[in-house]
Amino acid sequence: MNNTQSWYQSLIKPFWAPPSWLFGPTWTVLYILIFISFGYVFSLFFKGKLTFLVSLPFILNIFFNIIFSPIQFGLKDNFLASIDIILILSTLIWAMFSIFPHAKWVTFINIPYLLWVSFATVLQITVTYFNW
Repeated sequence: MNNTQSWYQSLIKPFWAPPSWLFGPTWTVLYILIFISFGYVFSLFFKGKLTFLVSLPFILNIFFNIIFSPIQFGLKDNFLASIDIILILSTLIWAMFSIFPHAKWVTFINIPYLLWVSFATVLQITVTYFNW
């Protein structure tokens, strides 16, 4: 077992934390939905059909999503990971509201992402608290 795996397994987690094998398949499905929906938003932006402000929360969401793993597992910093996941959740909500008047289906297709990130946010904050 590598250092990152042993570090994460050593953390105190709540009894309701899902098994680690569930994260891979869940994120695979979510990344497909994100790719389709965010790709559509970016295509509208590049065609001049959406303003930068409508696209901005999608850009920020991808950025915060990309840096989560390096913060959590590279830096092994639960506190910064908690801040980052709150930013992921916040920008996702902002994105869903900003796109709704333009493409309602993008909001609806991201509901599973919203549910997972909401759960993951509570989990991350709980893990951070338990391991403070």
